[in-house]
Amino acid sequence: MKKSHPLRRVVLAGAATVSGIVLLLTLKPSSDPAAASAEGTPQGQQSVAPQGSGGVQAAGGGGDQTLTGDVVKTEYGNVQVRITMSGGKITSAAAIEAPSGGRSTEVSTNSVPKLNQAAIQTGSADIDAVSGATYTSGGYKKSLQSALDKAGASSATGGGSGGGGGSADASGSTGGSTGGSTGGGSAQAKTLTGTAVETDYGPVQVRITVTGGKITKAEAVKSPSGGRSSQISGDAVPKLNQAAVAAGSADIDAVSGATYTSGGYKESLQSALDQAGG
Repeated sequence: MKKSHPLRRVVLAGAATVSGIVLLLTLKPSSDPAAASAEGTPQGQQSVAPQGSGGVQAAGGGGDQTLTGDVVKTEYGNVQVRITMSGGKITSAAAIEAPSGGRSTEVSTNSVPKLNQAAIQTGSADIDAVSGATYTSGGYKKSLQSALDKAGASSATGGGSGGGGGSADASGSTGGSTGGSTGGGSAQAKTLTGTAVETDYGPVQVRITVTGGKITKAEAVKSPSGGRSSQISGDAVPKLNQAAVAAGSADIDAVSGATYTSGGYKESLQSALDQAGG
């Protein structure tokens, strides 16, 4: 029996070794880090990327809105305005189309930045025309108003600076003035457009803003232009606008050297005042 002990030990040792090897082979596949990364990483990346990009787009789409007005044709070229609004206010304005070529380029370069700034300051299309750029200013205001209409901003800004009345024509202004006089809204601004008066050098048409029974703003939406007439209108109209506000009536002096323009201006101004009950 003693001679058989060494052999039994060898057998037992061999069996233990085989068992250890089998256990190692069994455990290796489940603990292989390469297999785990090959299966897990791509799926994680594909699921996260679309969610992240979608969140950014959603955040960027809220708040600001960009609106492009209609293209308005003038005698010197097209005018088109684009605005950015935030919280119901104009935060940015730009003319993406403006008259160009020859003298028109110089006029646009001078007037468009002023019109952009005025649009932001007033928050409406009720802005003054830039002297010497009557047609560009008129086209700018029309395109700006159409952009505001798309945003439904006419009513939102109307109570502050008279912008709500800026898009009203002569017939619409008549109704507004009647309602204001009977409804006790004397402090509310009303915009009234006079009739177009034909002169020997071209039509003249005046638009005014009346607040509390007083003229707070006046502008010529039409005036003689072309050649010498443009220069005369550019000099006379701002003076007539200022005189109308100062006098509060159509009883204003004619500008020297602009007799026809002054006469047409006064007549159109009076027709606008008549719509407001004088």
